[in-house]
Amino acid sequence: MTAFAGIKIVAICLGLSMLAASTSALADMIDTSGMQPWEVCALCHSLDGNSPMAKFPKLAGQRKAYIEKQFGDFHAARRENDGGQMQAITTEVELEDLPAIADYFSELPAPPAVSVEDVTKGGEAKAVFQDGRGTIPPCLMCHGTTDQGMPLAPWLEAQHEDYLVKQLSDFREGKRTNDPEGVMQAIAAQLSDKDISDLAAFIAAQERPERTP
Repeated sequence: MTAFAGIKIVAICLGLSMLAASTSALADMIDTSGMQPWEVCALCHSLDGNSPMAKFPKLAGQRKAYIEKQFGDFHAARRENDGGQMQAITTEVELEDLPAIADYFSELPAPPAVSVEDVTKGGEAKAVFQDGRGTIPPCLMCHGTTDQGMPLAPWLEAQHEDYLVKQLSDFREGKRTNDPEGVMQAIAAQLSDKDISDLAAFIAAQERPERTP
């Protein structure tokens, strides 16, 4: 990436932050000419895939199939986010470039876990994550290694804690509905605020094992 492109990314990021509440204005202001398709995504998610803001998930080392599904869901309005930023940005990328975008981010090194000193690993979070509780299956059943997990379920470890809280809360409240068969909505409906907080803190502090996407 050229120095000019880097400057343009910074400038556009500032515009994104100031105009997050205005989807139409966002779409009109973004100049993506001359940028690689993954550089458009890097405006918020960073070129190394480790976004500095918890509002934007870390994409580094994420499953390729999951990245493609979420992008497609935003593009088709099957998933929404606060202010509609993702819906707007998907119109700046050709769908035929989606595999290259997913390849780029999925092949980046996985993000480091949050320092244990920075989080509270309380309650039954570890047990729920690894073994489940009552009618709540273990998180690793779907989000575990390739042999255990599902291609459309994302890796969770080392993700932003606040992002995890937001997504679990949105599933619980029916604000996010693009989970296959409504599985996550059903699970999140059984979680208390403390469950969600403890799970997010525990998961963010876990190192992501070496895996094959």
